[in-house]
Amino acid sequence: MKTTLTVSAVQQPCNQDRQTNFDFSVAKIHEAAANNADLVVLPELHLDPYFCQNEDYRHFDLAQPIPGPTTEILSGLAKKLGVVIVSTLFEKRSAGLYHNTAVVFDKDGSLAGKYRKMHIPDDPGFYEKYYFTPGDIGFKPIETSIGKLGVLICWDQWFPEGARLMALAGAEMLIYPTAIGWNPEDTDDEHQRQLNAWITIQRSHAIANGVPVIACNRIGFEKAPDSDAGIYFWGNSFIAGPQGEILTSANDSESALLTCTIDKARSERVRQIWPYLRDRRIDEYGNLIRRYID
Repeated sequence: MKTTLTVSAVQQPCNQDRQTNFDFSVAKIHEAAANNADLVVLPELHLDPYFCQNEDYRHFDLAQPIPGPTTEILSGLAKKLGVVIVSTLFEKRSAGLYHNTAVVFDKDGSLAGKYRKMHIPDDPGFYEKYYFTPGDIGFKPIETSIGKLGVLICWDQWFPEGARLMALAGAEMLIYPTAIGWNPEDTDDEHQRQLNAWITIQRSHAIANGVPVIACNRIGFEKAPDSDAGIYFWGNSFIAGPQGEILTSANDSESALLTCTIDKARSERVRQIWPYLRDRRIDEYGNLIRRYID
């Protein structure tokens, strides 16, 4: 198994029709493969505009089974190009049962595994609880030919528990496909605070667990259905090393293919000199399973 990996994250707009969005994703996968990428990560729900801005039962028609038409194409791409691909899809598990699901394809085209989003938000403009059932697979890394990938999704990125559990189960990097943005009515100062918090929390997961983090967001304004409101997806995708250092990053408005090298041996060395896992007081953490301590 390789110890030095070339990894890529696709920052793209997703505000067009499904075919246009998917064609963009596929073109970037080809570009990453031409740059000898071992891994390509796509943004959360990259096939469609962000439909969770309102509650409309007609949006359930966007869901598809796994395996299904999109996974068939991605599987073929992974095999043809010899890359590991991480994609996030609106999964139809059964009538009335849907998930926000990441799928991982190995270099041979096989479905290495999937992860169903565990933390489901329900905020103005992000009405995901209407559409998605919370994940039931747990925080389990996905074994691939390039190592164990700890894949989580968007709102998951704010919770240190998920990142820690992935690391404890052997994840060698944390991957966060994302669809997050600003309310245009908020002030510029508030926009900056939100962005800084988003970057900081994910860099902290890298530091606290001694593993690289890939955060892959979409860009562009997406108008809410039947409204003048909408979300400006803030991009700023980045890849950080095991000490939280930024290896490569994008801005808030441009399409980008972020590519850099990750040295897994360095991650091991960082864990040796910063042994957080060794010094955890697991005998005193029992209250973490409680909602609140009165």
